[in-house]
Amino acid sequence: MTSRSSERNFARRMDLTSLQLFVAVCELGSIGRAAEREFIAASAVSKRLSDLEATLGTALLYRHTRGVGLTPAGESLLHHARSVLFSLEKMQGELSEYADGVRGHVRVHASISAIVQFLPEDLGAFIRTHPEVKIDLEEHLSTEVVRAVAEGAADLGICNTGSNVGELQTMPYRTDKLVLIVPKAHALCAQAAIHFEASLDFDQVGLHSNSSIYIAMQQAAAAVGRSIKLRIHVTGLDAMCRMIHNGLGLGVMPQRAFELMHGVGELESIELLDDWATRRINLVARDFSTLPVTARLVVAHLTAEQDT
Repeated sequence: MTSRSSERNFARRMDLTSLQLFVAVCELGSIGRAAEREFIAASAVSKRLSDLEATLGTALLYRHTRGVGLTPAGESLLHHARSVLFSLEKMQGELSEYADGVRGHVRVHASISAIVQFLPEDLGAFIRTHPEVKIDLEEHLSTEVVRAVAEGAADLGICNTGSNVGELQTMPYRTDKLVLIVPKAHALCAQAAIHFEASLDFDQVGLHSNSSIYIAMQQAAAAVGRSIKLRIHVTGLDAMCRMIHNGLGLGVMPQRAFELMHGVGELESIELLDDWATRRINLVARDFSTLPVTARLVVAHLTAEQDT
């Protein structure tokens, strides 16, 4: 059998539905949860995965009582499966240009700062103009957003990227300003603006240790030979405000996010004079020019909305 013939037979044996289910199981870590999300019986998912392993001649998953894990072969297949499905969605999006109206869906991963401050209004305005487009929005840390775009798990990322984007492309979306949040009547309230260093004498309430804000705080403290007196980590900005209100420390968050949540405790914001406190939130994609038409519409809308 020739190599080309062998490749053709392999392609015929591959089943796209099985690939989609495999990716769902990997993302959720459970056959049962994947079955619920895809509206299919768990036994049917398990059968398709077994058939997929038989087709490939290798085990793809480690099955255990708490869910599933990926074998080395499974990790390789996940990378390629996402690439295949991404290409198919891009093809579907571009072909939809020939249909009446634009249809399709766009997978967006974004940081908490982008979601809290800007995306509800911006994406809401987009959906009112394009009600036939579905947007799947997931919140992740900035590093995870960049990774999802690189791996094809998201069409578009929205986050504070820094310089760690590799070969991905970025476009400016919005600018945000970080401020120090303190309880009312705190000693620092007498100052309208301070450098972050001035807060290091006090306990801090920090976001996730891998969040872009907390990493920036750590770097700023290290630059002056100090360390952060971290009292507690939280996963959300509303939780941070409640912790600060109850005397567990000070915190850093985007100014607009604090203004939108005003009333969560008796708190004040103080301007940070550090250069790193002014941040650029970017759009991230593998290649903006080759995005599906629906994703390009979202990008055009968001870039038109920037800094308005």
